[in-house]
Amino acid sequence: MQTIEMSGTKVLVLSAQGTPVATEADGNDMIGEAFSAGATLVAIPVERLGPDFLRLETRLAGTVFQKFVNYHLRCAIIGDITSQLEDSKALRDFVRETNKGRSIWFLATIGDLEARLARENA
Repeated sequence: MQTIEMSGTKVLVLSAQGTPVATEADGNDMIGEAFSAGATLVAIPVERLGPDFLRLETRLAGTVFQKFVNYHLRCAIIGDITSQLEDSKALRDFVRETNKGRSIWFLATIGDLEARLARENA
């Protein structure tokens, strides 16, 4: 885990290894880590997502993302979720809608996150 500055935004970048986000409490832990680091955005590699995180019917993603929003933190899921998108129209719709906003993004690479923040803060 490291904290870096990207286009004026302090980003907590989690490593691909570590405890997966498999429960609401795991999401709370990430929020706590972000506050401890003074970050306003958390970049979470898809490898850190528990097996049910992107299954929207579990409501885990929605609950965790809502907590991020409630605490005025942004979140970027970084990595390839192509196979999950192919299996779920609801997830495709969810990703499309969240990517239109400013709070929750799904991006392929950390470079994509940096580019998006640069455009946003230009």
